[in-house]
Amino acid sequence: MNRFLAIFAFAVFAGFLYILASKIGSIDLWLVTLLTAALAAYDFLTSSKNKN
Repeated sequence: MNRFLAIFAFAVFAGFLYILASKIGSIDLWLVTLLTAALAAYDFLTSSKNKN
């Protein structure tokens, strides 16, 4: 359940970043947006592992 909520939160965050970058359209903002999404995805993958 926690992983589902984390995926949902990441999708909402990525959607927000996409709307922001597409409305402004600057290439620099697109690069920062992609870097931000990549860092958030990395954090999601490393922190939501199954801990046994």
